[in-house]
Amino acid sequence: MTAGTSLTHRATTAEHELAALQREHGGFLFALLFRLCDGDRQRAEDLVQETLVRAWQHPEALHADDYDSVRPWLLTVARRLAIDARRARDARPPETGDEVPENARVTADHAERAAAMLDVREAVKTLTPEHRDVLVLVYFLGASVAEAARTLGIPPGTVKSRAYYALRALRRVLPGYAADLR
Repeated sequence: MTAGTSLTHRATTAEHELAALQREHGGFLFALLFRLCDGDRQRAEDLVQETLVRAWQHPEALHADDYDSVRPWLLTVARRLAIDARRARDARPPETGDEVPENARVTADHAERAAAMLDVREAVKTLTPEHRDVLVLVYFLGASVAEAARTLGIPPGTVKSRAYYALRALRRVLPGYAADLR
């Protein structure tokens, strides 16, 4: 032992002292944390344990002569741990279970997408040239109705009409893809 250390200085709190802390203050800690965790019993219990771990790591705080009781220190540590846990949870996206949500889209693999593209290309070939031109400009190249009208030299209303009838014709040719074309 070096000259500057004493026998009373310890790196951690003794096990029997932690058990006494749990008996004396555990109920109060749990009640506070249960409220701070919005009634989540498991999270509150975890934070009680984390608070006791901090007490175990900082015996100097438990034996300070500044306090009549260690409870204020424990409650402060518990409150700060709850705040940190909430901030960490709020910073993450919400967790989901293993089940697939009802409204989740099922994505096709590469082979299915390639086959679908070939089906659509073949179906587009069955359209009249006027309908095909509008469909290609508006849906495949992303032109606006006004841009397609200028490019094709036709009124915007005609572009809308041809696009409507082109999609309708594709739905008849591609019945399995009807939901994707809406």
